[in-house]
Amino acid sequence: GAEVQSLWRSARSARCEAKTCQTGKISTAEAASQSHIARDAAVQTEQSKDAVQDFQQEVQVDYTGLLSFLRRVEDAVIKELNKNWKSHAFDGFEVNWADQDETVLCLHTLSYPEAQDQKLQVTSVSWNATGSVIACSYGRLDDGDWSTEKSYVCTWNLDRRGLNPQHPDLVVDVPSSVMCLAFHPSQPSLIAGGLFSGELVVWDTSRTEDPVIWRTGMTEDTHTDPVYQVKWLPDSKHRNHARLLSAATDGKILVWREEQDGRLALAEGFAMVAQQIPRSTRLRKVAWGEAAVGVTSLSFSHFEPGVFVVGVEGGCSLRCSARAQAPALPRPGGSVPLRAPAELAFSPHAGPVYSVSCSPFHRQSCFLLPASPRNLFLSCGTDGQVHLHSMLQTQPLFALQLSKKYLFCVCWSPVRPLVFAAASGEGVHLLDLARSMQKPTVSLKQSTSDCPVYCLEFNPKHTRLLAAGDAAGTVRVWQLSSDFTEQGPREMSHLEQLASEIMD
Repeated sequence: GAEVQSLWRSARSARCEAKTCQTGKISTAEAASQSHIARDAAVQTEQSKDAVQDFQQEVQVDYTGLLSFLRRVEDAVIKELNKNWKSHAFDGFEVNWADQDETVLCLHTLSYPEAQDQKLQVTSVSWNATGSVIACSYGRLDDGDWSTEKSYVCTWNLDRRGLNPQHPDLVVDVPSSVMCLAFHPSQPSLIAGGLFSGELVVWDTSRTEDPVIWRTGMTEDTHTDPVYQVKWLPDSKHRNHARLLSAATDGKILVWREEQDGRLALAEGFAMVAQQIPRSTRLRKVAWGEAAVGVTSLSFSHFEPGVFVVGVEGGCSLRCSARAQAPALPRPGGSVPLRAPAELAFSPHAGPVYSVSCSPFHRQSCFLLPASPRNLFLSCGTDGQVHLHSMLQTQPLFALQLSKKYLFCVCWSPVRPLVFAAASGEGVHLLDLARSMQKPTVSLKQSTSDCPVYCLEFNPKHTRLLAAGDAAGTVRVWQLSSDFTEQGPREMSHLEQLASEIMD
């Protein structure tokens, strides 16, 4: 064997040097930033002991003269304090620490695509007791053979982080068109609905599989026409229970109570019969004494127990009393005898009345005045007019031509006596009577197309929110500007003065 030594390996190793990337040792030293000497510097000027003693010596109180002075002014001070205590100069005034919003904004546009595919319309909206959940009912208010169409009740929780405007939190299938809705006033999960078939149903939204907990069924007591108004009433005998009131175009106003077997049983009821309505005005297209008067809307007084106002198809608004004892004639069939509640008929609109709203405002010192806020209510109808009425006289305090199309709903603001909202064939109108009695302060376009708005409701908890439902199947939640939600210090006095001037 032969071996040849590598020459380049030995040459390379001879040239290599050991090198390192580490720098030389760095010398360090600690230097503290904290000062070693601390000293207090007071902002308060210092006084010498002599100055303090001099000051105390100069203060001398004439207790005898002070007592004499207090005795002299005592009566005058008490008089002024009593005057201030009875003053209403700052009624409704609240300090608002939030930022001021000068515009009305659309916060949410809610819809259920499956209902829109069936061309269903939003017939009613309602806020639950917490003010965080909005519900809407789907049906149809226009012409067509739709009485047996399936419809829906949908709810959205606006406080939910994952809110999907086109995916409701709950969808309830209903075999008949739902014409009206009302959440329970204290139980956030209970909602009542009136159907086109005349039936009433109560759903519990916390039960997703079978939410129906009460229903009237189809009996001799059930309405024979579509139910256009449903309201919860407190039960005087049972604090934890509530009764359910329904009004329909068959002329009946019925009050239902809960039963253990899931039924709603008729507790009492009223019937609007033309011959028993006071003859201060005439109902249009209805012969006296020949027909029931169809009820389209109803609103209870917030201050007079048992007093309520109804709107009827004949164009009138009627003041009624739940304490009426006269039987309705002729006696309609049913398990409970019905009574005739009408006490006073107001000057009519030129078409059916679709909505009435009683004033939620009240002044203790003026309850006897005809123009007191507690006696006022609004009505609207197919003539496009809003009437402001006092419950104590037949003629309206004023009539405002708000729209060239139908007005479907009118609702008084829960926080401002001079503000109300109306739903029309053109959109949503907000009126502030402090600014103008001739035209809307703001008109809101509900959609790009001119579809009518059928229903609206102020949020009782979050008073800056207003919900409106339209014929296109959408619900818009509007955030109102501070101009519509902050009451002025003399606003109720302004409303009284306004109404009194009109009466004079």
